Amino acid sequence: METMSLDFLVPSLWEIKVTVAASIYVIFAYWLFTYRCCGDGYSDRSLAENSGESGDAIEEKIGMLKGDAQNNSAYLIKVELLAAKNLIGANLNGTSDPYAIITCGTEKRFSSMVPGSRNPMWGEEFNFSVDELPVQINVTIYDWDIIWKSAVLGSVTVPVESEGQTDALWYTLNSPSGQVCLQIKTLRLPITSPSGRVVNGYTGANGPRRRIPSDKEGPTVVHQKPGPLQTIFDLLPDELAENSYSCALERSFLYHGRMYVSAWHICFHSNVFSKQMKVLIPVGDIDEIRRTQHAFINPAVTIILRMGAGGHGVPPLGSPDGRVRYKFASFWNRNHAFRALQRARKNYHAMLEAEKKEKAESALRAHSSSIRGSQTMIPEDIIPNTGKLQAFIKDEALNSIFNDAFPCTADNFFNLLLSDNSNFTNEYRSARKDTNLVIGQWHPADEYDGQYKKEVENMLEIARSYIKSNTSAGETDIAASSPSQESS
Repeated sequence: METMSLDFLVPSLWEIKVTVAASIYVIFAYWLFTYRCCGDGYSDRSLAENSGESGDAIEEKIGMLKGDAQNNSAYLIKVELLAAKNLIGANLNGTSDPYAIITCGTEKRFSSMVPGSRNPMWGEEFNFSVDELPVQINVTIYDWDIIWKSAVLGSVTVPVESEGQTDALWYTLNSPSGQVCLQIKTLRLPITSPSGRVVNGYTGANGPRRRIPSDKEGPTVVHQKPGPLQTIFDLLPDELAENSYSCALERSFLYHGRMYVSAWHICFHSNVFSKQMKVLIPVGDIDEIRRTQHAFINPAVTIILRMGAGGHGVPPLGSPDGRVRYKFASFWNRNHAFRALQRARKNYHAMLEAEKKEKAESALRAHSSSIRGSQTMIPEDIIPNTGKLQAFIKDEALNSIFNDAFPCTADNFFNLLLSDNSNFTNEYRSARKDTNLVIGQWHPADEYDGQYKKEVENMLEIARSYIKSNTSAGETDIAASSPSQESS
């Protein structure tokens, strides 16, 4: 009995060997994971390091976010990412999970990720605003990995030198295998205001920012402690997080993190297994916000971006209509977060309208107060169109009506042509071969309290007085006023 108890409590030599081997394997795996993700200071970098981007590209993006809105660009470049074929198989099963990063100037967009395919079909559009031509468009395709750094499958640089539209062309990637299909359209933007340009309502990813002029600032400036939007996303110091929620971003699995909602951006940050993920969605790029479900039981919120916006920071989810989307789940109170997102979007558009109205009023004031013949640039959409209007009725028709004389009294005219029992209108429509016409009885108009009929009666009363004053016995001379006799 004691021997059996010792055999049960004391591990055998084989069990000791298995335990030691498992411990060595866990330590080695942890060391390898830490070395690959954090050994070279990668833990302090954003998602760009996880997606294969350089630090210089991140500095360019941060500089773009720190600057004012790029609304004064001269050209709009529309890049359609259609498809790719024969990509490198980065997964163990010979497939890849490709997504693309399209860069033009200082702007960068993420395409959606197509799981398990070497020949992905995207059909997504990306809009870029540039100041001058020529420019370089760089398309780099990556393989998405759940934990490790994304692997580069190939890239290509396409120059854009002039306006116009290209056909859907296949470009060879700088890799052993792979091609990408692109269609590029370049448009010159019209100037709509002295402060910038408008691209069919597209104002860029940064959107407008209200700033206090330096001459109107107070004598004291309060320096507050940087918040998460500054420390994590490196946004402007005046942008504050109005709400924050614990949630998870839906990818291959749920990446748990935290969402921050400000007046201009919806931000999300996650750090799972030392893989940092940052999503920075401009409120101006949001087309729709929906209540959805994750796995049928987990309430979620889906943010759908407008056409041409592209993803920001992390590959978004694709959709058949070409609009990309981000899906967030695992909220403590999904409805409360949904209402906050809707409120932020509504306030943003209200701010746009107020700023547009303010600019229009200031332009009109400047125009009205201009002196010495100085001409102030006024937006074309503010100045009313004062083109020549077409005449309501031709003069020939009016002369013909005024010169005609009817061989009857005013009472006979009303009874024969305008009364309820008159068949004149039916005969007239029959002669014109009109169909599907129903004529009702005279009745007072509700919206004008019967003023239509009263006006007709006043007109006829004046006509009766005029006829009586100009004829004897209140009747016209049929022989003298007949058109046939006049012609003879």
